[in-house]
Amino acid sequence: MVDVSKWPLFSLLSTEELATVRQACVFGSSANEAIYITHANEVFVFGLNCSSCLGTGDSLSTVVPKKLDFLRGKKVADLSYGSGPHVLLATEDGQLFAWGHNGYSQLGNGTTTQGLSPLPVAASPQNKKVREVACGSHHSMALTLDGEVFAWGYNNCGQIGSGSTANQPHPRKVTGSLQGKTAVGITCGQTSSMALIDNGEVYGWGYNGNGQLGIGNNGNQLTPCRLTALQELCMQQVVSGNSHCLALTDEGLLYSWGANTYGQLGTGNKSNHLTPVPIMADKERIVEVAACHSTHTSAAKTQSGQVYMWGQCRGQSIVVPHLTHFSTTDDVFACFATPSVMWRLMTMEHDGFTTVAEALRKEFDSPETADLKFNVDGKCIHVHKAVLKIRCEHFRSMFRSQWTEDQQDVIEIGQFSYPVYRSFLQFLYTDAVDLPPEDAIGQHAHVSNAPFSHSCGFDSYVCVCVCVLAAGLLDLATSYCENRLKRLCQQIIKRGINVENAFTLLSAAIRYDAEDLEVFCFRFCVNHLTRVTQTDAFWQVDGAMLKEFISKASRCGAFKN
Repeated sequence: MVDVSKWPLFSLLSTEELATVRQACVFGSSANEAIYITHANEVFVFGLNCSSCLGTGDSLSTVVPKKLDFLRGKKVADLSYGSGPHVLLATEDGQLFAWGHNGYSQLGNGTTTQGLSPLPVAASPQNKKVREVACGSHHSMALTLDGEVFAWGYNNCGQIGSGSTANQPHPRKVTGSLQGKTAVGITCGQTSSMALIDNGEVYGWGYNGNGQLGIGNNGNQLTPCRLTALQELCMQQVVSGNSHCLALTDEGLLYSWGANTYGQLGTGNKSNHLTPVPIMADKERIVEVAACHSTHTSAAKTQSGQVYMWGQCRGQSIVVPHLTHFSTTDDVFACFATPSVMWRLMTMEHDGFTTVAEALRKEFDSPETADLKFNVDGKCIHVHKAVLKIRCEHFRSMFRSQWTEDQQDVIEIGQFSYPVYRSFLQFLYTDAVDLPPEDAIGQHAHVSNAPFSHSCGFDSYVCVCVCVLAAGLLDLATSYCENRLKRLCQQIIKRGINVENAFTLLSAAIRYDAEDLEVFCFRFCVNHLTRVTQTDAFWQVDGAMLKEFISKASRCGAFKN
């Protein structure tokens, strides 16, 4: 999590005010406007108020936070801003609001009148619910819950995707190559637009003078065009800078393309690229990339938490990704972006303020306060009966039907391994899953007994261990009817799976009847079939399992060639 006080504008707030902030966004041509949402879901704004972008009903600047009563009680899901600036805000229940600069109808209300305060916007004639928003300099986009993309506003370069360059006064569904496809992400450059599809495809349209659409030329596109250079890859995140793009694959590989005046592509030089090029290939798996249309700065975070930055960084042009001491990509934008805006709506936590969740997290496995112990593989885990009863129906039923006060306060567990069971109990205290690699490695043989080749390398071995432990935790979650835990386990496996370990994980999933994991791993293996079949793990499984996979994959058309 990011400390919002790292942004200079928030030094205007008192310690007490900072402690109330749950979400925030700093924006504006000089990072001189801010909006924040409190834990009580009250919305406050302060700053210069250029083009009435604070939504206070006037054009007056303020160093004292003002409350936007119109948005009181509305839980904010996403927020984006343009260069005017104008602001788009989506709520958790799918409503869309807009305010600020409107010279090109970027507020989507059919006029060019400046929006002094937040006004609802109908994303479509059916008023479909919105889950994500994105702004270019003067155009807007919205992604609906059912995966449709709508765009409106300035269209001088075709960034609306309508097939013309006429400005669009109301939200218009982007069709063409996107017709019938389900989008899962949207992003805007200054005058370009990008969409990520659920099958990993990437489409771009609008201005392309620097190759920011990645289609191999620098001609503007009035309708969505697929980035064919990425067609053999499955992308899971795409972000846009002012005139460049970064994209991350499902295997943690990073690609960049577009303008490179400040080294924002991270290629080691300042030459533009009209098609995606791989970068940071010598680094460990990338899990997040960051950029925004207001800056020429790029950032990335690796699986172990290392944060890199490159591009325009406080006046310097950094052409090769530079390892920082930051813990998040957001810190890069707070300290080095020009202007120091936020690249996304931020969620904060604060020092000196202990929440109930933090207090519970600290007391997990604490012998001083625990009143119950679990003995797993000869190791003890200290917990609190009250927490287990409150958090888990399995324990609530067990203590109610089987437990009496005169029973000993130690429960023996033999069905699950120590790291799996400890992670489960820790989840009940934290709502998060932690499978430490060092424990995973020591327990790998105990948990999986699945074939694995050490020639795959240490990092891949760690991924297998953690993913297989996640499969064990998935089995436990199923037994204990913990649905949220099941979803978190799936996320861990998705982050850790790669070509080298995919078939090992598939084998483990089949061995332990983890059906959801089996389906996911099977699909991954089929999507990357040529490379998976070249790994040692593929040929080390038993013949029956290999035969079954080939048969099933053939029925899916995977071996058609």
